[in-house]
Amino acid sequence: MRILYHLPLSPQSRLARLSLSERRIPFETRVENVWESGEDFLALNPAREVPVLVEEYGLAVPGGSVIAEYLEEAYTGATLLGHTLEERIETRRLLNWFDVKFHNEVSRNLLGEKVDKRISGRGTPDGTAIRAGYANLRFHLDYIGWLSETRAWLGGAQLTYADLAAAAHLSCLDFIGDIDWSRAPFAKDWYARVKSRPSFRALLHDKLPGFTPPPYYMDLDF
Repeated sequence: MRILYHLPLSPQSRLARLSLSERRIPFETRVENVWESGEDFLALNPAREVPVLVEEYGLAVPGGSVIAEYLEEAYTGATLLGHTLEERIETRRLLNWFDVKFHNEVSRNLLGEKVDKRISGRGTPDGTAIRAGYANLRFHLDYIGWLSETRAWLGGAQLTYADLAAAAHLSCLDFIGDIDWSRAPFAKDWYARVKSRPSFRALLHDKLPGFTPPPYYMDLDF
């Protein structure tokens, strides 16, 4: 069986899990505490980061977006990149948006400070970074809301990796209760559609010692 090394509240890991599930590719998950990783994991990914997908024959594929692109090339089935050249460009643009811009402005400041530091024992949260994360989150929720209001899905007419990447980040923040959905109704409606997909069910049952998600986290009709 192929194995996905991951962390439960890693947005890139959740992107990989959603991508594999949407493509109906069976896999097993293995939690990898990267701050404790030994030489075996470093051989799979010298960057010491999750996710890493390891195929049954040994091929290691690191990174959520890299895994998404790999699935498109290695497996048959419906595409999640888009059908036209323009759709594929837009999907990749939004993948990069969430990989880089959203991560640097929001996830690193909130998940990095409130979750990663706590579970890895790497110091105390930086209040300035957390405040910046909350401020930046409002902008990104407005942008997601605008995209979802003007298109069927974030990238265009069909569900793509853009939706999965955005939902991966937001689901992690939702797990720690950091999203006020009442202030982002359009983003909420789009997220509810993604959250209701079968591929999302495993994410809703994630557990993390020391953290209790809000009651609405598992509610599909929140």
